Amino acid sequence: MQWENLTTPEFKEAVRETGVCVMALGVLEKHSEHLPVGTDMLIAHKVACLAAEKEPAVVFPPWYFGQIYEARHFPGALTIKPTLLLELLEAVFDEIGRNGFRKIVLFNGHGGNHYFLHFVAQSSLWQEKPYSVYLQREWLTPEGKKAWNAICETTEFGHADECETSMSLAVHPNLVKMDAVPETPGTPRRRLTHIADLFAGIGWYSNYPEHYAGDARSATVEKGKQFLKLWVDTLAAFIAAVKTDKVLPALEAEFFKRTRDVSEG
Repeated sequence: MQWENLTTPEFKEAVRETGVCVMALGVLEKHSEHLPVGTDMLIAHKVACLAAEKEPAVVFPPWYFGQIYEARHFPGALTIKPTLLLELLEAVFDEIGRNGFRKIVLFNGHGGNHYFLHFVAQSSLWQEKPYSVYLQREWLTPEGKKAWNAICETTEFGHADECETSMSLAVHPNLVKMDAVPETPGTPRRRLTHIADLFAGIGWYSNYPEHYAGDARSATVEKGKQFLKLWVDTLAAFIAAVKTDKVLPALEAEFFKRTRDVSEG
């Protein structure tokens, strides 16, 4: 069920029946020369909608605000001040909770959101809320990863690659320009390897300044459908587990009670 498509009576019933809202988080950024800037958002939202058909939940409208500062040198990227981005997401969580949902599932469709969303999840301990946030850490199970790799013909992955292009062909073929796929694969330039074990904000740019990681020339609709099914099945199983979970909310209640006890002396 898509939030924006429901009538008010339908929405109220959906909250009562499912209790779970799924947020698929993407961004707007360059995807080589052949995919639209909204690729992450378009694919992630589709996966969430298909998963919610298998395991009923309400899917939040398409979300395209995230950590994508490394793409600011390209047209079409949309970035928000880091502190405002965190406040915006937390404010939206509060509105989801105000609408009656007690469980919010975060499905990340953009690799660059990884550290940001983990911090968002940790930030839930700052203030007690009437809802719990569940972040799916892995896109696939170990078995799913093996199946995924078996579908691939290429070994270089990361961005606008065989996998992402195949899924785009399956989700929005009219937006894919296969004739614009670069003839040369996107390989890492490794311009920061002079310092061992370094993480830096410019790290992605140092490897992939043109925002192309992989080789999309072997992408097909058939592969895209298989990749999507693996993602959908994994997310649906995660939603099902969240629905029945009582441990996380109980731990949060225990934590905040002890926090109040400290402040109250």
